[in-house]
Amino acid sequence: MEIRRDIIDTLRRWKEKTDRKPILLKGARQIGKTWAMEAFGKEEFDYCAKFDFDRQPELRSVFQTSKSPERILKELSLYTEVPIVAGKTLIIFDEIQECEEALNSLKYFYEDAPAYHVIAAGSLLGVAVKRRSMTVPVGKVSIMRMYPITFREFLRAADEKTFSYVENLHDASHLPEIVLNKLKTEYRRYLVCGGMPEAVISLLGNKGMEAVEKVQQDILDLYELDFAKYATPREIPRIHAIWRSLPSQLAKENRKFIFKIVKPGARSKDYEDALLWLEDAGMIYRVFNITKPGLPISAYADPSAFKVYACDCGLLRRLARLPATVILNANANYTEFKGSMAENAILQSLMPLLNDNIPYYWSPDSRAEIEFVIQWGERIIPIEVKAENCVSGRSLSVYNERYHPQERIRLSFLNLQYNEGLLSCPSPLADWFYRLLPNEQETGVCPTNER
Repeated sequence: MEIRRDIIDTLRRWKEKTDRKPILLKGARQIGKTWAMEAFGKEEFDYCAKFDFDRQPELRSVFQTSKSPERILKELSLYTEVPIVAGKTLIIFDEIQECEEALNSLKYFYEDAPAYHVIAAGSLLGVAVKRRSMTVPVGKVSIMRMYPITFREFLRAADEKTFSYVENLHDASHLPEIVLNKLKTEYRRYLVCGGMPEAVISLLGNKGMEAVEKVQQDILDLYELDFAKYATPREIPRIHAIWRSLPSQLAKENRKFIFKIVKPGARSKDYEDALLWLEDAGMIYRVFNITKPGLPISAYADPSAFKVYACDCGLLRRLARLPATVILNANANYTEFKGSMAENAILQSLMPLLNDNIPYYWSPDSRAEIEFVIQWGERIIPIEVKAENCVSGRSLSVYNERYHPQERIRLSFLNLQYNEGLLSCPSPLADWFYRLLPNEQETGVCPTNER
């Protein structure tokens, strides 16, 4: 089975642009970058010429003598069975981090051969570029971030009828109970498997939970092997320690990242490089606290206070060794970690919508906390995340009394409604929240991202 990915639509729009640049596709390992490029090539082009610099190290010599696209393509044609024709062939450079000269050549494809469609991607590209001091041709490439499968994509594959119903929502009217219950069921399944394509295919293909768990564990093992392969000897144990501390960090009522949980006596300056490594690898997100919700929101970030989430809720669950049955059981009580799982999944929904602009959180003291605060166009919107039906707490009221936002959002498992600026939205609809705000109903599109 194949999962339809929304990035294909984004790539299709890129194809039709007259002023397009070569794409540099980023994202965590095992999220389906290679599959997406190949699927796009099959759907939209007569031919797809893929060059893998890891599997074919001899390709590197092609880029070492000159950067002329004409000469490069002439030599590359010797390594492929398909013709390379402008406008008809998609050229894929996979594992491009293994050939810095190929990365640099993207500039010349943009300047001297714009008729060709070129997409490049690589494992741990962000890490490789930074650690090897590789030059990225800034301004000459379109950097595109790919994410794990979203709940929107998951639902489309799991329950097409419910997906179609949700796709046609354009206001905050109550959902029929049958629709809400189906959304809850599929969302719990999504929390269990997350968005790694192989795990999703195992779950939706009814291969059993053991198969899902194996896929997730294999990915976690691969990640840890990457630490040894791509990090410095000094960084390796610190990266391991931070990564393995995530469940403990998020199991606290106050989920602010505490270095002493990583290791007793640990100092921030000793672990900053390790945190940056995990960020560059796309494995974690750091969500910073803000002192107040002003414009631009980035100006009010507190760099000393942040929370750390995993790139994927399924991997987080497996890392924490949380049994799937606990999440699938609506009555299960796993206290603070239920909130952590809810927050991690919502962050996964927000990231593609915000075009890689990571949200912030607001916590002026121990008595109030808004899980996510986003800049949406010219508005600052607070988003409160509640685990399932538990909506007690005054944090959103405190925020409202202090700052009087135009809109505020509460995500839980309660039904959909809009009342006096408060959008109460079922968590499974987080991917569609922008359509449900009154001011967005005319356009139904994201102001910050091409969907």
